[in-house]
Amino acid sequence: MEPKEPGNKKVPDFDKLNDRIIAEMPSEPMIVIKTNLDPKNVMDQNPYYQSGEIKDPKEFKNYFEE
Repeated sequence: MEPKEPGNKKVPDFDKLNDRIIAEMPSEPMIVIKTNLDPKNVMDQNPYYQSGEIKDPKEFKNYFEE
């Protein structure tokens, strides 16, 4: 009986990947605070928003709003 190996054979080994950066987990907790200096529109200056790539803008806004 052959051993079962899950995964795709075409995917490179994780240790051999060199085209991405994997950030370490922070050693301390973080606090994120919304201030009056933040833009009123969640799509302004948002690094997760690229024009035309959002399939459901209403859901996107709900996620980033309070």
